[in-house]
Formats: sequence, structure tokens, C-alpha cells
Amino acid sequence: MTTTGSTGFRVEIADGIAVVTVDRPKANAIDAATSFAMGEAFVGFESDPAVRVAIVPGAGERFFSAGWDLSADEAFDSDYGAGGFGGFVDLPNRTVPVIAAVNGMAVGGGFEIAMAADMIVAADHAQFWLPEAALGILPDTGSVRLPKLLPPQLAREVLYAGRRLSAADAERFGIVNRVVPGAELLAAARELAGRVVANAPLSVAAIMDIERRTAHLGPIEAMAELRTYESYRRAIDSDDAQEGTFAFGEKRPPVWHGR
Repeated sequence: MTTTGSTGFRVEIADGIAVVTVDRPKANAIDAATSFAMGEAFVGFESDPAVRVAIVPGAGERFFSAGWDLSADEAFDSDYGAGGFGGFVDLPNRTVPVIAAVNGMAVGGGFEIAMAADMIVAADHAQFWLPEAALGILPDTGSVRLPKLLPPQLAREVLYAGRRLSAADAERFGIVNRVVPGAELLAAARELAGRVVANAPLSVAAIMDIERRTAHLGPIEAMAELRTYESYRRAIDSDDAQEGTFAFGEKRPPVWHGR
């Protein structure tokens, strides 16, 4: 296991999984310096063969993250680093999937970080809400992402009126993959991450790329275009593609090499 620390968060790497724990008492609110350092960590994961998946929890049991640190006396549109606020939210061409492990309240930017993750596992006491309109500011990425995740009327109630969603609400509307007791949260996130790690890295990266680049296309257009993507060809023409089919025929676990 590799463990590293930085102001406001810590990283533990083992078994292909990087756990990036936001740790800024009392509410895991994130300032620009913390976000900038988190972005450097996520950029590093992209070239680190030891990292296949990242899990992002908050320290403690009460807050996943309260979002932007209002006490930091920083401009709303500060430079938050290469990956934007939270380190990975705006990281272009990201190939390492992120699982948000929401251990408590995901408020404002904390909810936006969770929304930007590829998958979410939530503790049964977790809550999600966006209070920005009540503060005279904007849930900028939330305004873009939430209407794609929820029925329009419900998304507007959360955005305009500050409705709070419980973990059960979030599961019912498909925002989170699963809800578990708080004591089981990290284990559940690791189990989900482990299932991703078990699959071919080039295939996972290509699927992420295809999803991102075809989001605005219809199925016929997308199918015509995706075969031209470098990520598609790298996966289909890889040694791992042969290894996967051979392993299946030989009834053994595949050994991936990422090439």
C-alpha cells in the first residue's frame, strides 16, 4: 500500500484503487489550495499503472463535503487547478473512473463533486442538496449536470428551491448506485471498484471516451463515429483483447497488461 498526504486530503493506493479522502474539519469544505493539490493527484493517476479506479470519501461520518469553503475568503471563480473544483470534475479526457463514497451530507460543491463521479455509493444517512441560490451564488456545474440526472421538475426544485434529497431519494431516482449502512460504505465502494479493476484497462478507458464523445449524438451517428476513435482501436486491437478471449475459452482469470 502507498499512502501520501497533503493539506486537506490524503491518498492511499492498494490493489489498483486510490482512495482520496477529503479531510478538512469540520465539514470537509474545500478551498482553492486543496482543490489544486487534488487536481495534481488526479492528473498523476492518469499515468500511474498502480491506479485503475479512484474512490473519493469524506473524513468522518457527518459530511462528505460542504463544498466551497466560504471561510477561505476566495473569489467564487478562483483557479481550482487542472481538474476544476474537487480535483477531477473538469479533468479533460480522464481515463480513471471515480466512485464517490458519500458518507454524510453532500452540500453545494460537495454534491457537484458527487454528481461528477462516474458512480456513487451512499451511506444510508447521506443527504444531497444545493443551497447556492439562497446564498446569492450559483451551483454552476450542478445547473448543468443535475437536469441530466433527475426528472426536470424535481431538478428544478432542488436547484431553485433548495430541496434536500435523502439517500433513499437519490437511489430511487437513479443518482446513486447503491445505499448501504454507514459502517459498510468504504467496503461497498471498494467492492464496486474491484469489479472495475478486474476488467481490461483499455476497454474501460475506451468506454469512458466513447460515452463522453457521443453524449450529444443519436445511436446511428454514434456507431458510425466511435469506430474512428483512437481509444476504440487501441482496445479492439490490443493484446488484452486477445488475452480476454483466450482466458474466457480456457476458463481462467485474464491477466491484463494494458497494451
